[in-house]
Amino acid sequence: MRHRKSGAKLNRTSSHRKAMFRNMVTSLFKHSSIKTTEAKAKELRKLADKMVTLAKRGDLHARRQAFSIIREKDVVHQLFNDAPSKFASRQGGYTRITKLGLRSGDAAPMTTIELICDEV
Repeated sequence: MRHRKSGAKLNRTSSHRKAMFRNMVTSLFKHSSIKTTEAKAKELRKLADKMVTLAKRGDLHARRQAFSIIREKDVVHQLFNDAPSKFASRQGGYTRITKLGLRSGDAAPMTTIELICDEV
């Protein structure tokens, strides 16, 4: 039975899924917007929101936890320096998913996922 098992498998092994989402969340914070399929974007949103929450907390343990996911020192440094000011008034929902239509090759629903910033 599948009771209380959250998260989509996306037809990948657990190690492949973990590596894919690590790469995707790194790219999201590096470029602030990425284009992907809808299912991947919905799963990525969970991880990205957790990383922003860690960055807002800002202590050493949070930085080390974020570094275990992101693995690029400059991206973690940028996230921890910018996130408290960018997302100060938000309590969650740090990302926005916008539907783009269907991919031409396999008709997969494509989306962009981007960070929502408060600063003007």
